[in-house]
Amino acid sequence: MALLDIVTYPKKILAQKTLPITDFKNKRWDRLISDMAETMYNAPGIGLAANQIGEPLRLAIIDITSSEDTANRALHVFFNPKILEKSKQIDFEEGCLSLPGVSAPTRRYEEVVVEFQDRQGNKKKLHTSGLLAVALQHEIDHLEGRLYIDQLSTLKKDLVIKRFKKLQSMKKSS
Repeated sequence: MALLDIVTYPKKILAQKTLPITDFKNKRWDRLISDMAETMYNAPGIGLAANQIGEPLRLAIIDITSSEDTANRALHVFFNPKILEKSKQIDFEEGCLSLPGVSAPTRRYEEVVVEFQDRQGNKKKLHTSGLLAVALQHEIDHLEGRLYIDQLSTLKKDLVIKRFKKLQSMKKSS
């Protein structure tokens, strides 16, 4: 396993739609998933999309267990996920590994039904709610070339970006 570099805003790949995965026999996926998981856990985060590590592929991983609870990790792997159904919206404070150090309240669906493929390419459906539903929407947005800040008002988005850039410049100068 290897730690990968996480692509940060405003890199172009984060604003591009990813490509579907069709070759499930490729052994590369096991290594990529393993490296993505190590990177996500190390960050620490609860989700990571392939384009966040520079791969323009429709692949995301999520684990909403506590970062301290390493014995009971539950990594979910989603190839080619898409939302089929959604419920009412809720407000949720959201952050992102590609915009480290900042967060903002966003609107997300409380429940979603997602269709995806597993590691072997089998089609699956998952009906979920709460944090997993929010994380899935966040990662699927990445795969569509969208960031959570894209759904904020122009004013709020500008404030988050300004805060992020300030944090980045402070980080570079220290």
